[in-house]
Amino acid sequence: MKSLLSRLFKPAEPSGIPALWHQIVAIAREPEWYRDAGVADTIEGRFDMVSAVTALAMARLQDSGKPQYGVQLTELFITDMDGQLREEGVGDLMVGKHIGKLVSALGGRIFAYREGLDSDDPALLQQAVDRNVTLLDGASPAPVAERMRALWADLRATPMDDLIEGRVAR
Repeated sequence: MKSLLSRLFKPAEPSGIPALWHQIVAIAREPEWYRDAGVADTIEGRFDMVSAVTALAMARLQDSGKPQYGVQLTELFITDMDGQLREEGVGDLMVGKHIGKLVSALGGRIFAYREGLDSDDPALLQQAVDRNVTLLDGASPAPVAERMRALWADLRATPMDDLIEGRVAR
């Protein structure tokens, strides 16, 4: 049984776009990406999955008609990546340059993944995965593309208000 003090001083659950960011990171960390789909469980592979899930969420937010959601999500992505880079020992003078590259990579992935998801040709998404996700040696991009298609279907089935609050229908 929780004490009154622990309930009173419990940190508030994030709401809005911060809650969506936490959900994106949780989805990107699901072991199935690494264990079953062949994503390399490395810093690069984990970044690739955070970027992939963020790209899908950003593509879905484009349907909201409210560009501020994409801006807020991009800001959270930048803040998180900034912290990760600093934790890895990247110096202050280089962080900005690295962040610029990461944001550019995210933009390219949003376009490539959306193009692959909107196409009837499954090879197009697999090619985008092959170019943008660090896979284990010999792993096929097909399982990652299949999981991304399933996630995209979940995101599209999620009402926009729920998505913005970080509640993804899965």
